[in-house]
Amino acid sequence: PADERSLPLLYAAVLVSNVAVTFLAMATESLMVYNTAPDMQGRSGGWFQAGNLGGYGLGGGAALWLAQTLPEPWMAGAVLAIACMLCGAALWFVPEPSRIARTGHYARTLLAVLKDLWQVARARAGFLALLICFLPIGSGAASNLWAAVADDWHASANTVALATGVFNGIVSALGCVFGGYCSDRMDRKTSYALYGLLMAICTIAMALAPRTEAMFVVFTLTYAFIQGLTYAGFTALVLEAIGLGAAATKFNLYASLSNMPIAYMTLIDGWAHTRWGAAGLLNVEAAIGVAGIVVFVGIATMLPRKAVPAA
Repeated sequence: PADERSLPLLYAAVLVSNVAVTFLAMATESLMVYNTAPDMQGRSGGWFQAGNLGGYGLGGGAALWLAQTLPEPWMAGAVLAIACMLCGAALWFVPEPSRIARTGHYARTLLAVLKDLWQVARARAGFLALLICFLPIGSGAASNLWAAVADDWHASANTVALATGVFNGIVSALGCVFGGYCSDRMDRKTSYALYGLLMAICTIAMALAPRTEAMFVVFTLTYAFIQGLTYAGFTALVLEAIGLGAAATKFNLYASLSNMPIAYMTLIDGWAHTRWGAAGLLNVEAAIGVAGIVVFVGIATMLPRKAVPAA
C-alpha cells in the first residue's frame, strides 16, 4: 500500500534490490571478462557501460511513465519485473566460464586473490589503470550539478528533466558504444586521455557560449556523449589490465576506486560555482582535468615498458 505505514517494507525492498543489483553486476562483469577476446575488450566495455548509463536514464524514465500512466500501482511493478526476467534470456547465448578451483580453505583462497591483485597492480597496465582511478580525467562530475546551475542558462524545469534524464541516457549510451569501438582501434591509454581532453574542451566551450536554454541542452547532451566515451575507455583499460582469475573482484575494486575523482570533483565544482559562478565551475573542472591528463601521460612515459605480466 502507498502509505506511510508501508515505509519499512519500502526500505526492505530497496535494500534487497540493491544487494541483488550488486551481485548481478559482479556476475555480468565476470561473464564479460571471460567471454571477451582481447581485441574486443573496448566494444565489450562500451556496451557494458551503455547498459549502465543508458539503463539508468531510460529505465528511470520508463518506470516514472508507467507509474503515472497505468491505472493500478501494481501494474508498473509487474511490467518492470517481467522486463527484468526477460533480460535473463540472453544467458542462453553466453558460455559459462570454467570455475576456478579453490586452493583449500577460504583463507587460502582469499590470499590467492590478494596475490592476484598484487600481480595486476605491479604490471605496467595494471598500475596505469589504478592510477586513472584517482586522477580527475573525464570524471563527469559537472553532470551532478546541471540542475543546480540550469537557471544561469534560463532552462525550465521540463527542459532540465529531459536534458538530464531520458535524452541524457540515450546520448550517453551512444557515447559508450562509440567510445568502446574507438578504444579497440587505438592504444587504450591514448584513447582515454583523448576522451578526457574532449570533455575539458566541452566544458570550456560551454563556459564561453551564450547563456540560453538551447545552449544548455546542446552542451549538456554533448557532455553526456563524451561522458559515455570516458566510461567506455575506462572499462576497456581495466579489462585489458586485470586478466582472468578473480575477474569480478578485480574489476569491482577498480570500479569502486574510480568513484573517488567523481566525489572530490563534485565538491570542487560546487566550491568553484559558489566562488566564481557557472563559468568558474566549468573552467575549474577543465583545468583540473587537463592537469590530470598531463600527470597521466607523464607517468606513462616514464614507466618502463617491461613489467611483471598480469596474472
